[in-house]
Amino acid sequence: MPDLHDVAQLAAANGHLAVVSTVRADGTVQASLVSAGVSTHPTTGQQVLAFVAAGRVKLANLRARPRATVTLHHRWKWLTVEGTADLAGPDDPQLGLRPEQLTALLRAIFVDAGGTHDDWPTYDRTMAEERRVAVLIEPTRVYGN
Repeated sequence: MPDLHDVAQLAAANGHLAVVSTVRADGTVQASLVSAGVSTHPTTGQQVLAFVAAGRVKLANLRARPRATVTLHHRWKWLTVEGTADLAGPDDPQLGLRPEQLTALLRAIFVDAGGTHDDWPTYDRTMAEERRVAVLIEPTRVYGN
């Protein structure tokens, strides 16, 4: 069975692009493209699939129904992670992170998802202004080919 180690390798091979699917209130699926990577959960210390989100619909779905399916691929190789989502952001204080911990988490996820930045203060300010949210998927199932 594949695991998050395999997911991290595949993410690096495909530029960290992933399709995240959430469920709308009417039961239909909403999908969007994100940059994702394997990160460490700030309160449990467990490895999780993570991305930074700002999308109004995606976040509303995750707040109401905190489950997500994320698929990554590179050529014909693909892996899917299904799991429960924890959210951490200015409007999502459930994890109890202090502001500096949230800033560090958003930076870590950005780097884990293949990002680089030469001006972290500007990055931090943009994340705060846009009320960006860390989405941490604890896997319940990982599968693929």
